[in-house]
Amino acid sequence: MTARENVRIRISGRPMVVHGNTQLLFPGMRRLSENAVINTKNKSHSVTAEIEVPASGAKGVVVAQGGNMGGWSLYAHEGKLKYWYNFVGILHFEVTATSPLPSGPHQARMEFAYDGGGLGKGSTVTLYVDGNQVGQGRIGRTHAWFFSMDETTEVGCDTGEPVSEDYGPRDNAFNGKVNRVGIDIDTAARNADHMIGADRWFQIAMARQ
Repeated sequence: MTARENVRIRISGRPMVVHGNTQLLFPGMRRLSENAVINTKNKSHSVTAEIEVPASGAKGVVVAQGGNMGGWSLYAHEGKLKYWYNFVGILHFEVTATSPLPSGPHQARMEFAYDGGGLGKGSTVTLYVDGNQVGQGRIGRTHAWFFSMDETTEVGCDTGEPVSEDYGPRDNAFNGKVNRVGIDIDTAARNADHMIGADRWFQIAMARQ
């Protein structure tokens, strides 16, 4: 455990649930609080999903975190892999694959290259299917502190208020199979967490109580 992590525990008064640079999520995992999911804010990261696409074409949410007032979602829309970033319900950024997901088992991956240089900066998002780049775009602004005080993370659907405008709060489950989802932190990327002072960490911790 790093010195910074020890400071966070002392300030928040609660243990850190997720340690390390990788977290695996599996089918049926829903309503995971933000504290129970690896922190991807202010740093580069990736989301990799092992999925099975039906012959009718892909549709629905693979994994989502947050809600309509902030968060992100990796899903299939009109047969294509898509990533949506919702900044406080005001700014919406989307990156869509150029071609539909084929039927059968595939690896869908999103790489989030954080700009660095401070908190809440932008990023470049690249989408891959089976290791082949299928889309790329810009996220102009990102969350520095937390996505939502009451929304959660789900595998295979998006419960509560949806992150994306492409689907509603019901009937948004992935129509194929999600075997697992991996969220990885790029340890080589510049992590701006150290720029958050103790006073600000205390305010964040109190807001989450």
